Amino acid sequence: MTFAPFNPTPQGRLKAWPYWVTILFVPLVILAVVYGGWTILLIPAFGWVLMPLLDTILGQDLRNPDPDTPVECLFWFRLLTCIWFPIQFLLVFGTLYYLSHVGQHSVLETFGIMFGIGVTTGTVGIVYAHELFHKPNRIERNLGDLLLALVLYGHFRTEHLLVHHPYVGTPRDTVTACYNEGFHRAFARTLTKGFGSAWRAEKAMQARRGRSPFHPSNPIWKYLGLQTGFLCLAFAVGGWIGVGLFAFQAFVAIWQLELTNYVEHYGLTRKYLGDGKYEPVKPHHSWDSAHRVSGLLLINLQRHADHHVHPLRRFPLLQIYDETQVPMLPTGYPPMTAIAMVPPVWRRLFNPRVRAWRKQFYPEITDWTPYKTMSHPTPKGAGG
Repeated sequence: MTFAPFNPTPQGRLKAWPYWVTILFVPLVILAVVYGGWTILLIPAFGWVLMPLLDTILGQDLRNPDPDTPVECLFWFRLLTCIWFPIQFLLVFGTLYYLSHVGQHSVLETFGIMFGIGVTTGTVGIVYAHELFHKPNRIERNLGDLLLALVLYGHFRTEHLLVHHPYVGTPRDTVTACYNEGFHRAFARTLTKGFGSAWRAEKAMQARRGRSPFHPSNPIWKYLGLQTGFLCLAFAVGGWIGVGLFAFQAFVAIWQLELTNYVEHYGLTRKYLGDGKYEPVKPHHSWDSAHRVSGLLLINLQRHADHHVHPLRRFPLLQIYDETQVPMLPTGYPPMTAIAMVPPVWRRLFNPRVRAWRKQFYPEITDWTPYKTMSHPTPKGAGG
């Protein structure tokens, strides 16, 4: 099957500067840290209110760039993702120092500020880490690992590359939400099973190389080492309170990540072919969105179908498909993740969409029971 994009945008019209809107989080965080009070609300308001409002006004961007644009033409796009680690490092630990030694904020304000930091490290940091660790360049992959360590979620790289991408929409994938599964249940499942899933995947990878899972080349040790280092730095900066606040922002960031994961694949399953085999990953196994402003904020993460078909493709080159080929979200991710926090409302809105998706792409399947519960066998060779 050929997946035809919309009309391509001429290569010369690729513009990096709109994506730099994410840098606006920096002055908002500084303002909240220094002044506290109502300024703290500006951080979530920027991502959760202003961006969806602008999406409503400016609508969708259905243009597609030339996917064969050479990487040399993407310098300013790549620079944005590469400079974010030092920025986030300074925001996190500078805030911890200020709150521990300088600021006179109340307990509520302190947690509000760290909540805002978590919104920033989740909305920007993890999204940028995702872009970076998908690339073959060693520097970019290391920057992605550092960003994930700043939110204590290093194993997400392994879980995403070795489990999610090859096994999305099957029982092996931890983050594919089942039909009718509420977010809170899915979140608890991901938190409790994600690290073990990543460990099994790396164990299988080491076995294929003839090594023990405890071999130093297992990246799990790198993840744990980086996270331990940042926790020790948090203690050095702010004592046990600093560690607690650091962990709190990390939890907020992880919560945002898993909300996004929940929305991206809710109820979308791959057809079981028998004998532990599933159909290949296709564009219609992801919920897509072409909304303009949230696409800039999330560096085209919402063009998720093309990302799964071309996982190495850089974010400015991701394509959007026609609604006859992929299921489309009614808005960008921010409003969708807010709705996901209220499972009855989510189910009322999305269960009919999932049923319509089934009729559109799999009219031959008459019994959806094992797909609803993910009770089909685990894919062959899935590493546990």
